[in-house]
Amino acid sequence: MSQATQPLSLSKMPAHVAIIMDGNGRWALKRGLPRLAGHKAGTENLRRIIKACVEFGVKYLTIYAFSTENWGRPKEEVLGLMRILEDVIDRELEELNQQGVQLRHIGQLERLPGFLQEKVISAIEKTKHNQQLIINIAFNYGGRDEIIHAIQHIIRAGIPAENVTSDLVSQYLYTAGNPDPDLIIRTSGELRISNFLIWQAAYSEWYVTPTYWPDFDKDEFKKALESYANRDRRYGKVNSTEYEAKDD
Repeated sequence: MSQATQPLSLSKMPAHVAIIMDGNGRWALKRGLPRLAGHKAGTENLRRIIKACVEFGVKYLTIYAFSTENWGRPKEEVLGLMRILEDVIDRELEELNQQGVQLRHIGQLERLPGFLQEKVISAIEKTKHNQQLIINIAFNYGGRDEIIHAIQHIIRAGIPAENVTSDLVSQYLYTAGNPDPDLIIRTSGELRISNFLIWQAAYSEWYVTPTYWPDFDKDEFKKALESYANRDRRYGKVNSTEYEAKDD
């Protein structure tokens, strides 16, 4: 039996997987296609990964769809990404709802076009009771912006400085109510955080693959989960077996 067809047997399954879906543009350019064709292919691939999350038992999925810095891209590409999000909501919402997927948005919704804001809010409302898989769509999202947003709200709430704790800050982030990501995947081989979940990723495990996002299929996702399962998460502490061995 080949590696790709072996049944998945994981001793440690990440509850929350976050993905930087990188490489869409390069995937398209390698094929002589416009960059937007790569973004569309990446969107089609997302359907496969959502199904794999449900199959493998992942409970939270956060996807980096559009950063606060992406507004600096060519206008036609930005508008195209907005249309892709609209199209995804129109085409996929019913099926996602039937699959028990809950959609959430993280980031600043206010800067999006009014018609798109309405569609996002409607999708969130329609799926809010689903619990099979919770998907956080990071659209117009930036990690630093998120932390600034949290600090501003803490100050407005009149909370004394001595009462500000890590747990309190987490309650004011866009991801409030979600566990921190156990595993963060970045496709296309780039070794950057790119302003993604910089508070929440303090102790996340990272998995970087050279595979471009449109080609990151179920088997590639499985490899990432298996890599995670074979790691020892220490959270800044010492592995107990290593500590005992040192004492010997």
